[in-house]
Amino acid sequence: MSKKLITLLLAMAFTVSLAGVGMAAKSADCTVSSVDGSTVTLDCGKDADDLKVGSKVKVKDAKKKAVEGC
Repeated sequence: MSKKLITLLLAMAFTVSLAGVGMAAKSADCTVSSVDGSTVTLDCGKDADDLKVGSKVKVKDAKKKAVEGC
């Protein structure tokens, strides 16, 4: 009985810790303002306050929906 309880508690703690890490990541919706060679300028509006100069960011392109037809 106690092994099952300890296993359950450890599994719950692991799940909560993973959820906390996922919630810590920030995201911002930005649009590309200009591209000059290898420099890209983004317009993030009010979300720009969350970003710091020199920090690494991950950029994903907009997803395109598939066209369904006959």
